[in-house]
Amino acid sequence: MLNDNGSCYRSRDWRDLLTAAGITHKRTRPYRPQTNGKVERFNRTLHDEWAYARPYRSEAERREAFPQWLHTCNHHRGHTALKGQPPASRVPNLTGRYT
Repeated sequence: MLNDNGSCYRSRDWRDLLTAAGITHKRTRPYRPQTNGKVERFNRTLHDEWAYARPYRSEAERREAFPQWLHTCNHHRGHTALKGQPPASRVPNLTGRYT
């Protein structure tokens, strides 16, 4: 988990939660907003293309829509940083079908 240095990410509760889940916590360097650029862009994409892209009847319905959106984003949606290719195109042997 990569977070900035906000007070909520320095609390013992946050640390204990991540530790219990087996998640390694890293912090960005202070005064280096470039580090968070990819995260901020991903959050904006989540907001625009999934979370608020259409009205959901419930939070459960929104959560149910997430796996399909994530699959589309990673396997079918072209990304400008990858010259129009989806992220999955950059991972060799993603399916594990060849050696």
